[in-house]
Amino acid sequence: MAVTTQPSAPTATEWAVELIGLTHRYGSSRALDRLDLAIPWDERVAVLGPNGAGKTTLLRVLATRVRPAAGQVSIGGLTLPAQAAAVRRHLGVVGHQTFLYDELTARENLIFFGRLYGVSDPARRADRLLDLVGLGDRREARVRTFSRGLQQRLTLARAIVHDPPILLLDEPDTGLDVEGRDLLERLTIDDTGRRRTVLFTTHNLAWALELADRLIVLVRGTLALDLPRSAVTPSDLSAAIRGDRGEP
Repeated sequence: MAVTTQPSAPTATEWAVELIGLTHRYGSSRALDRLDLAIPWDERVAVLGPNGAGKTTLLRVLATRVRPAAGQVSIGGLTLPAQAAAVRRHLGVVGHQTFLYDELTARENLIFFGRLYGVSDPARRADRLLDLVGLGDRREARVRTFSRGLQQRLTLARAIVHDPPILLLDEPDTGLDVEGRDLLERLTIDDTGRRRTVLFTTHNLAWALELADRLIVLVRGTLALDLPRSAVTPSDLSAAIRGDRGEP
């Protein structure tokens, strides 16, 4: 029996994410500069680059938290910003903030977010996810007692409480050990066994090469590299990233 009331993925369109001329500025500085990008359903994409390259800005635009200055953005055929509310139903987002409530227990946090998303049995869903992320024995512990790594595990559970088809993960491996990074790969599969579409940032190039189907490098808000995993090497990634720093 299904445990959520989340609508199915809007897969009538070929692309999970499509950007045409996406531009965003902070003052006179362009964080994203006429970026074109198309990501098909079920693809896992690592978004790499040096600090300030536009990685977090890109995910924030897709997560409907930042309105772009120019360009077209569509997620599953839904356009931003006009259909932002509908888009959010299909997204699971992990950013630099956990958005967890410190004084609530792990279980209470997931029940709360489950209710926000209309999950039909949020308590059951919370228990299942806590077991999935290795927090079953800490379900009644308050979040303020958690280490950074445990908080990150709970944040990942929060992001998939409504079983979204698309994940936007900004440095999701922060605070996680090797076992935690293995857990991340399991979370890229939805409740029906289908792969989620995933965009994630990380500074761990080796891990990016393990998880991603495709790797892109942003430099000053533009694409410096966009290749399938089979066609890219660690040296390719390092060279593309160093190019923004002016290093030999």
